[in-house]
Amino acid sequence: MAYQQRHESDYIFAFWTALGWTILTVGIYGLYVVYQLVRRMRDHNRRRLELLEGATAYAWERAERQGLTEELRPAFERIAGNLAVLRNMTTDFRDPAIWTVLAVIGSGIVNIVVYVLLDGDLVKHDYHEGAVESDLAAIYGRLGLSVPAPDPGRLKGRHNYVGRIVATVLTCGIYGLWWLYDVMNEPNRHFEQNWAWEDGLARAVQSG
Repeated sequence: MAYQQRHESDYIFAFWTALGWTILTVGIYGLYVVYQLVRRMRDHNRRRLELLEGATAYAWERAERQGLTEELRPAFERIAGNLAVLRNMTTDFRDPAIWTVLAVIGSGIVNIVVYVLLDGDLVKHDYHEGAVESDLAAIYGRLGLSVPAPDPGRLKGRHNYVGRIVATVLTCGIYGLWWLYDVMNEPNRHFEQNWAWEDGLARAVQSG
């Protein structure tokens, strides 16, 4: 179910379309942008957690049938630790409706806070889910199923928050558009990379 629901959680932004509608609606559409920015990362993390937990449970069952649980236990323990981090992230304050209301009240300041939080969430989320994907790829390989290993080059660093805030202030908000572009498109790429890995996982499970 988590695999099938990815197009519900993983919203893909088109920056120029969003910017155009924001201008045409005198900023009102921008509130919808804030809502979707927060909602999609919250829902993506929840969906990925469910998918990775299911993939781990399936792998453990196969390992038990093949008598490989003790050999693979260290990898499963690492997975449990990384899944715990992703699970804890679901308790962070990321209610999209509340953040949208705050954006109405605080305007640009709240938008900057949202950009910082979402970038930090993406970096943290990607690091830990990538670690899970790597261990699952090795486990499935040992179980006779082919699951692609994640590309370590996909990991991104955190934005230079201080530098970006200063640039946004000095340019009277113009640089904020570039920042928004990154906050939209970096998760877009992240989702598409996740989908490719999920497709490989689905093929492996179906073939097993």
